[in-house]
Amino acid sequence: MHQDPNAPPLNPLPPVVWILFVVIMGVEGAFTLGANGLLGGNEAIGWRLAAMRDYGFHGPSFDWMLASGQMRGEFMLRFLTYPFVHGSFTGAIFAGVILLALGKMVGEVMGQLAVVIVFVFSGIFGAIIFGLLTNQVWLIGAMPCVYGLIGAYSFLLWQRALIQGTQQWQAFQLIGFLMGIQLVFGIFFATGLDWVADLAGFICGFVLSVVVVPGGLGRLRAMVQRR
Repeated sequence: MHQDPNAPPLNPLPPVVWILFVVIMGVEGAFTLGANGLLGGNEAIGWRLAAMRDYGFHGPSFDWMLASGQMRGEFMLRFLTYPFVHGSFTGAIFAGVILLALGKMVGEVMGQLAVVIVFVFSGIFGAIIFGLLTNQVWLIGAMPCVYGLIGAYSFLLWQRALIQGTQQWQAFQLIGFLMGIQLVFGIFFATGLDWVADLAGFICGFVLSVVVVPGGLGRLRAMVQRR
């Protein structure tokens, strides 16, 4: 079997996917090294908790903004920062691995800008729905954003099923499998209500794909004009 000696050792990924992954794992690396006394001295032991307090999505602050009608900048910024703070190394690496896999597939079809749009807005929408529907105090981690990419990938599978005339429900097998796992963990372990943000992120990613997929805006404009 012939192999290209110039082929890269790893499948190339869109640069924006690598950037997001490096930022997530860089932050987590600092927390992990600090917690083990390898970076930052004694104060580093509390870096993770301090980051959650300063950059995590805070439900009561969100409720206060809605009740008062005041959009405070330091609270609004948390919609963008909470995905980069994780509760553990395991959580960060799990999100990072899925980001690499789904980011590659979505980025190759939709483009790098689409990956950024889906990642960012799925995280924002996930936090909003989480804040509206739950009383949980904190939301951290990139999973709502990653679920947005799962939504975009499911949209691509669904679109292909429509063209090929195959069963459309198969496009949603991945989200069904992941939600099933979270349900099982929720039964046996106190996993919280983060799944609300994850599911909202998936829905946002799926809906956004209608626009960010190549040619999506043109098709959407044509549909509106026909009406």
